[in-house]
Amino acid sequence: MKSETPKVLHPVAGHPMIKWVLEAVFALHPEHVYVVVGHQSDKVKEALKDEKCTFVTQSQQLGSGHALQQVAKHLKSHHGDILVLCGDTPLVTHETLQKLIKVHHHEQNAATILSANVAHPFGYGRIYRMPSGLVYGIIEEKDATQEQKQIKEINSGIYCFSSPQIWSALKKVTPGNSKKEYYLTDTIAILAEDKGNVGAFHEAELDEILGVNTRADLSHAERVMRERILNSFMLAGVTIIDPASTYISRGVVVGRDTVIYPGTIIEGKTTIGERCHLGPYSMIQHSTIGNDTEVKYSCVTEAVLHDKVTVGPFAHLRPGTVLKQQVKVGNFSEVKKSVIEAGSKVNHLSYIGDATLGRDVNVGAGTITCNYDGVQKHKTVIGDRVFVGSNVNLVAPVTIGADALLGAGSTITDDVPVKNLAIARERQTNKTRKK
Repeated sequence: MKSETPKVLHPVAGHPMIKWVLEAVFALHPEHVYVVVGHQSDKVKEALKDEKCTFVTQSQQLGSGHALQQVAKHLKSHHGDILVLCGDTPLVTHETLQKLIKVHHHEQNAATILSANVAHPFGYGRIYRMPSGLVYGIIEEKDATQEQKQIKEINSGIYCFSSPQIWSALKKVTPGNSKKEYYLTDTIAILAEDKGNVGAFHEAELDEILGVNTRADLSHAERVMRERILNSFMLAGVTIIDPASTYISRGVVVGRDTVIYPGTIIEGKTTIGERCHLGPYSMIQHSTIGNDTEVKYSCVTEAVLHDKVTVGPFAHLRPGTVLKQQVKVGNFSEVKKSVIEAGSKVNHLSYIGDATLGRDVNVGAGTITCNYDGVQKHKTVIGDRVFVGSNVNLVAPVTIGADALLGAGSTITDDVPVKNLAIARERQTNKTRKK
C-alpha cells in the first residue's frame, strides 16, 4: 500500500476494511473472535477497541500458518469449527461464510476452502483437486510451475477447519518455500495425506474474496461496497439520481422518498428523514436532518436540521449548528455552534457563530457576529422577530431584544432593548470634490 497506515485500517465506504470482515464474522454469532496482530499492532488495537474480540500478537511475521499457531493456546479445549479469514477481504459477506460452514458440516471435512474460478488467476494460490473432486493441496503463485499456473480455481485465504485436526497439521508445516514462511496453505496437503476430507466451496463471487493489496484494489473494493450500499437504499425507497457519482458510507440512515442528486457525499453517523432533496454536490457528515429538508451545493458537518429547512446554495454549516423548522440559510452563509429558531432566515453572505437566534428573525446580507476577541469566544443572543439590516456587525457579547430593528451598516456593541431601533453609524456628510 506504500502507506504509514496499516493495510487493514485503510477505509472502505467509511470503515476500516478489517471492520467489514469482523461485521461478517459477528453475524455468525461465534463463541470467540481472535484478531492476530503484528506490525503496527497498537494502531489496529486502537481502531478495534470497541469490538468484541481478543487480540493475539504475532511478534515475528513468519507467515499465515505461523499466525494461526499463535492462537492455538487459546483454543486447546475447543473441539469445533475454526473459521480463518484475512483482514484485507472487506467484501466477504456473512451469507457466503454461512454457506461455507454448511458445506464443511455436510461433507464432514477436516478443512473447507472458500474458492472461486477466475479467468485471470495471477497472484492467487491455485487449488489442486483429485479426480474425486476432493482437494489435494494449494500451491502459491510464487512457487507454482507454468502448468500449475493454468489452474483457474483460486484460494481466497478463507478456511473452515475442524479442531483438533488443524493443530496436528500445523505442527508439520515447515518453511520450505521461496519466502521461508510457514504457509497455512500447506496444511491442506497435510490434512489430505492424513486421509482427512478436504473440500472447497467455489460459489463465492470473485469480488467477495478480493484481497486488497494495492490502492487500485482499494478503489475497486470501495466501488463494489458503494454499489451495495446504494442498492440497499434504492430498494428501500430512496431515489439516487446517479449512483456512479454518489457516495454514502455504511451506517447512514435515509428515509424513503428522499432524492439524492449527483456529486453528493454522506458520511458517518448521519440520519436523514423522508422527502428530502440533497445535492447536487453537497457533503453531509455526522449530522441529523429532518423531513422535507433541502441541502443544495453545501457542506453540513455535525449539525442538526429540523423539518422543512432550506440550506444553500453554497452554505457551510459547522459543528454545533441547530436549525429549527422552516429555517433558511442561503448562499455563501456560514453558521457555527448556533441555534436558529423556527422560521428565521439567514439568506445571504452572512456569518453566524456562537449565537442564538429567536423565531422569525431576518438577517440581512453581509451580517456577521463578531464572536472572537482574539482570546475567547463570546455569545450573541437575538430575540424573536428581530430585523437585522444588511451589513451589520454584532460585536459579542451582545443581546438584541425581541422585535428590535438594527439599521443597515451598523456596528452593534451594546445591548438593544425590546422593540427598539438601533443605528450605530456616522451621519453621512457630502462634500464637493476638488479637482
